[in-house]
Amino acid sequence: MIKILIVEDQTMLRESLEHVIGEQNDMEVAGSTEDAANAPKLCQELQPDLVLMDVVTKNNSSGITYTARIRAEFPDIKIVIMTALPEITFAEEARKAGAHSFTDKGMGTEHLFHVIRNTMKGYSIYSVPQESLPFTARFTEKEIAVIRLVCQGMARDEMAKKLDVSESMIKQHITSILDKTGFDSISKFAIYAVGEGLIKSI
Repeated sequence: MIKILIVEDQTMLRESLEHVIGEQNDMEVAGSTEDAANAPKLCQELQPDLVLMDVVTKNNSSGITYTARIRAEFPDIKIVIMTALPEITFAEEARKAGAHSFTDKGMGTEHLFHVIRNTMKGYSIYSVPQESLPFTARFTEKEIAVIRLVCQGMARDEMAKKLDVSESMIKQHITSILDKTGFDSISKFAIYAVGEGLIKSI
């Protein structure tokens, strides 16, 4: 039986994962949390076989940062990182953090089960769409957070408060995003990002 800890901040998705995983004959949900910062403590308490880790969780906790911590403290625990941003990925960062596998949330539960089972067998699966963007971009975690908030319609002052940074820092992130993408406004890029499915869940 594969004991799984779910780290996902979206309540509906987290509960859905708990349900479908619980229905599998070879899997069980050891526990769940909406904040990656709680994951190391839960790993200690629950001793899961595998952690299903979202990239960005509640309080903007980085799933990648806590993946590295879990790998250092609990080397026997497997980690599968999930993303809702299928083409703006953190795959390279996930590899550096020690994640065993990496997958797009939009690829369906059967694919997720395939990734989980094969990860437990010792395989490393990095399954992300092969379609390329019309620009080359590697966004930082903060830039991804800004993109998500822009797509939610937040103003710069609201984003600064949400991310606990200055408005000038938000401006710097936006300038960097525009430099990387070639767009002349963050609003235009946000419309593009949503329209092209770069952000499936915000």
